[in-house]
Amino acid sequence: MMQSDYDVLIIGGGMVGASLACALAGQDLRIGLVEAAPFNVSEHPGYDDRSIALAQGSRRIFQTLGLWDALALTATPIRQIHISERGGIGFAHLDSRDEGVDALGYVAEARLIGAALLAQLPMLSGVELLCPARLERIALAPEAACATVHLGEDRTVELRAKLLVAADGANSPVREQLGIAAVRWEYGQHAVIANITPTLPHENVAYERFTDAGPIALLPMSEQRCAVVCTVNDPDVSAVMALDDAGFLRLVQERFGDRLGPLLRAGRRQAYPLFLLKAREHARARVAVIGNAAHTLHPIAGQGFNLGIRDVAALAEVITEARRSGEDMGDLRVLNRYADWRRWDQRQTLAFTDALTRLFANPLWPVRAARNLGLLAFDLCPPLKRQFARQSMGLDGRLPKLARGLALTA
Repeated sequence: MMQSDYDVLIIGGGMVGASLACALAGQDLRIGLVEAAPFNVSEHPGYDDRSIALAQGSRRIFQTLGLWDALALTATPIRQIHISERGGIGFAHLDSRDEGVDALGYVAEARLIGAALLAQLPMLSGVELLCPARLERIALAPEAACATVHLGEDRTVELRAKLLVAADGANSPVREQLGIAAVRWEYGQHAVIANITPTLPHENVAYERFTDAGPIALLPMSEQRCAVVCTVNDPDVSAVMALDDAGFLRLVQERFGDRLGPLLRAGRRQAYPLFLLKAREHARARVAVIGNAAHTLHPIAGQGFNLGIRDVAALAEVITEARRSGEDMGDLRVLNRYADWRRWDQRQTLAFTDALTRLFANPLWPVRAARNLGLLAFDLCPPLKRQFARQSMGLDGRLPKLARGLALTA
């Protein structure tokens, strides 16, 4: 069996794992990136037709990593966010001008984010791509994490690293093999996503609309398209996916309304189960857990990937500072700095999205009346809107260097 040693071994080459490799490149580290799928956008399940809402803070991170220029031509800025409930009088809106930014966020297609990452990965100093590769087992020793990986053609290698990073998604094999417990709550819903073309221009407004059948979001995209995220109860998913395009457009129109005029065209649909997941531990000696492996949340506020990319920025900074000061980057005392740093943001974001999902799912009229009044009160309270906007943009709390536009060595 072949052996190889790394400083950092990243398990999972999706958007979060690949972003961490980009963040750590050039730091005089030997980095291994293990991915089950070929590094090809058309074949990678993480780089599909979904549209990703990138917060302002995430854009700064990508810009600092030199990735934003490749995305800027197709990423669509969100200038305003409009929040409402069907049949209710309450509504709220956020405006980028009130926050002093060009955009509250941006909408980018996952496959284009993947293309930007995959174009940069082969050129990174100190990064070795191991794919397609299947993780077979992990063992932790006091001085290293050991991963046995099958690389195909009956070739198995043992990889040793000072630090192993689990970036392998919600159903993380690393988390499972290490016995890291996770709390998981099924919402009993799927998100059905597609791109549509409305009659009226979206004018860079993102809409979040709550209905008795579940929330629906329309996000502005290039070419005057909108990305739709339509929440559907599990028993209805098959029927919704079986609709022809005209039937699906009628469903979206009925839930969303006529604010963008008649809906003209729909693209390919995909459905994803919705659940909340939170790992009990985000750091062990020799192991850090990031992205969906650490936390998976409802897409109601578009915060999932943004939370993961903030994990990347914080962990990369902790690793870089530990190396600079001569510390062992896999030591639990070092990794607890990452876990402690990220705890508040993760808890707050998970709690907020879960509470919002439950609040607007409650059909009782007193609750409905209260939340409509709450929306109106929120819209009339600038300090509260500003705090909410800064948190949503990923600009609240202690920001990593990358989110402030600073290189890790600055």
